[in-house]
Amino acid sequence: MASSNETQIRYILRDVNEEVVTILSGTRARSFNDSFGDRRPPPSQRIGIGDTILVTIWEAAAGGLFSSPAIDRNSTGARSAVIPEQVVARDGSITVPYAGRVAVAGLTTPEVERRIVERLTGKAIEPQVLVTVPRGMSNAVTILGEVTNGARVPLSVRGERILDVLATAGGIRAPAHETFVSLQRGGRAVTVPMQRLIQNPSENIYAHPSDVLTVIRDPQTFSAFGATGRNAVVPFDAAGITLEQALAKAGGLLDFRSDPEGVFLLRYESADIARQLDPNFALAARDTRVPVVYRVNMRDPRSYFLAQKIDVRNRDMVYIANAPLNELQKVLALFNTAAQPALTASALASGF
Repeated sequence: MASSNETQIRYILRDVNEEVVTILSGTRARSFNDSFGDRRPPPSQRIGIGDTILVTIWEAAAGGLFSSPAIDRNSTGARSAVIPEQVVARDGSITVPYAGRVAVAGLTTPEVERRIVERLTGKAIEPQVLVTVPRGMSNAVTILGEVTNGARVPLSVRGERILDVLATAGGIRAPAHETFVSLQRGGRAVTVPMQRLIQNPSENIYAHPSDVLTVIRDPQTFSAFGATGRNAVVPFDAAGITLEQALAKAGGLLDFRSDPEGVFLLRYESADIARQLDPNFALAARDTRVPVVYRVNMRDPRSYFLAQKIDVRNRDMVYIANAPLNELQKVLALFNTAAQPALTASALASGF
């Protein structure tokens, strides 16, 4: 049900039962695998602007354009030449003697080799070309945040997964259960817990060139208040906890003070979940997140099992209501406190 007073916050109140647990268990957290897929790395890497290229050219006989007069330490043979390393320019090309400017951006190394051979055919003596990329900046992943060494990590042709890249950066600096990894790719960003990345192999997808990985430390907490043994902001100290575990961390329900029928979990839910919880709730066009209050009756034995299936999320609130007789008990205690001096004076007077 929802509050009817429009001047107050509109919210949904639902008693926790099997239907509610089913709705909540059907919500899928965002994941790398669902968002980007576990696509294999490209079979061969493409050369990009900013990469460093090294070109070696061989000829079939001496006396050609690239023949060396003798073997020296800077040459691979009497009929070869090594073109000094050069960076692919902004126009996507490099310079090769007698071949001119050669466009290489977006090509693989075998494709560049064939292109240079075509340019040198008829000029050099049966030329053969080997192209290598000593420093491939365009085929790298950027790592930021709570890692030992933030850097741009080059990717090999074999392909590296997300955890491989994080290990290359020296690993994370924060505890795993407080760490989240954000992956930016193709204009989208998805964040998942580090623990899920470790425990679920399908989440450890392949890194792609130009990916940006940001490691974030975000301790997970919930607020506990009311008739609990601990009114405080309570850390999870784990990858995730259930409502049953949260109640235990908060000190449980206090005897004689708490109302077992009044255990509440308060959080914001998406509009889609809100519609499932209460189809009659009037959602405004601007409502993307809706306040929801889940009520658990701990007098019902089933609630103990249902509480084990409800995950507590970061910044959730857990409230334990006071027992109905608690206010009367407070009044009686106050009355006893106020009446104690009069009773003491009366007793002293009767003793004389």
